[in-house]
Amino acid sequence: MRPDKLALSTFILALALDLSPPTQAASHREAPLIAQDPVADITDVYAFISYDADNTLRPAVQRRVTLIMNSLPGQNPADGPNYFSFGDDVTYRLNIDNNRDGKADDIVYEFRFKTENRPLGGTLNTPLAFVALPPITVLDGAGSEGIMRRQTYTVTEVRGSQRTPLFAGQTLVAVPSNAGPRTMPDYEALAAKGIYSGSCADGTPGVRVFVGQRKETFAIDLGASFDTLNFRRQPLPLLTTAEDANDAANPFGVNRFAGTNVNSIALEIPVTCLTRDHQPVADEKAPNALIGLYANTSRNKVQVLRTNGGPIADSPPVQVQRMGNPLVNELIINTSSKDYWNTQSPEQEAQFQNFYQAPVIATALQLVFGVPVPATPRKDLMTVLLKYPDQSLSGTDCGTPCSELLRLNMGVLPVAAESQHRLGPLAHDTLGNPTPDPASWPNGRRPNDDVTDIAVRVVGGANYIAAMAGDGVNAVLDAPGAGVSDGPGYGSISGNHLDVTINGIAKEFPFLPTPHDGRGTTP
Repeated sequence: MRPDKLALSTFILALALDLSPPTQAASHREAPLIAQDPVADITDVYAFISYDADNTLRPAVQRRVTLIMNSLPGQNPADGPNYFSFGDDVTYRLNIDNNRDGKADDIVYEFRFKTENRPLGGTLNTPLAFVALPPITVLDGAGSEGIMRRQTYTVTEVRGSQRTPLFAGQTLVAVPSNAGPRTMPDYEALAAKGIYSGSCADGTPGVRVFVGQRKETFAIDLGASFDTLNFRRQPLPLLTTAEDANDAANPFGVNRFAGTNVNSIALEIPVTCLTRDHQPVADEKAPNALIGLYANTSRNKVQVLRTNGGPIADSPPVQVQRMGNPLVNELIINTSSKDYWNTQSPEQEAQFQNFYQAPVIATALQLVFGVPVPATPRKDLMTVLLKYPDQSLSGTDCGTPCSELLRLNMGVLPVAAESQHRLGPLAHDTLGNPTPDPASWPNGRRPNDDVTDIAVRVVGGANYIAAMAGDGVNAVLDAPGAGVSDGPGYGSISGNHLDVTINGIAKEFPFLPTPHDGRGTTP
């Protein structure tokens, strides 16, 4: 969930017009209540055909989809001794619609966590939550004694009333925060041990999961945005054609999320486990090619005392946040409705359709920059964000179904990391010739898609596309190991890095770079 640099600026103006306090970019602290609950704060949701070298060579029948949800935004790597963990009392879910009825309840992948305190050597309780004597080299067994607070987790596939635990017989351990080289002498080798293999509920092999800390790949000049749109290029933050086409340089912006980490849940699944007919996807026009999804977090809201004097019991889980497409709650939903929007299911989006028809962010763009935006009602935004490609609006009304989901066409070929364009459908070369990347958002979403620049230009319309407005942050240039390659295979050579492009795109599962370590990083 990332806002364009320019878009974010205008977003901030929109917030000011709403007389509400500012929030962070993307889904980072985007609503008042979730800002107080960081472990349940979904910062980003990604869905894409895996683009590692192995998967891009597979025939369509064997391709895999990677789903990622991130939480707990903007982590300073040095913030110990209690580092960053998932919530034991939070349920994290990835929800999938594979029959295009707008209800993402056909397949659900549910993650639950449990934290254990582990005295060093079974007897020594240190005054710190993270003191590794000896160093941590594995996640379980001999060599893991230094993990003083360890999180394990379960993954459950839910199809209707059928609940199937995945990765049976394995102890799934969340990879802990990267404290530093004395605590974790080879963090990448340690993280590689946190990739577990298994099967779907129907026995189809090829499922992988990773849970743990990763480097934050969302990039934006948040400081300039919140200083009343005080961008670092004046009077308007416009990129030249060559700058806009360069995905490996930041022309003038300062990335607020440089040097920061995030908690990630990454699940890779064979395409045939996601289609409604359990069949492979022949091409992008295949009837089973399209899925929709969103992520949500929920809590047991309160503990209640039974009226008959019985024991205390947890109330039913309450959804505290959801996310499908990036930027919806940030840039489209008005502030007074943001907390309520987080509690609703995507198929209930018709109640919010007025926000899509006349988005405040579009008005803000025109007020700040004096450049006209498309007239309302914005049927184009409703079509892209609330409908599948073969579904029509009912006049200016959303019609049925009306559902805010991140939609992925699993028949579109993956694009290798080195060839991805941050602007997706709006990408161009240094001469301005179109070079569209069909595997980019809004067709799913990859970690380094510049959804902010794309969104602000789409919301602003043709004038903003032509102007190439942006915050001057095009790439993640501080990813550990960027530009260093040891060939395929995560951590295949000790001391070398997970393969990452120069602009911060991780080329292997879990497709997010190694996190910064606490000792060596100053965000």
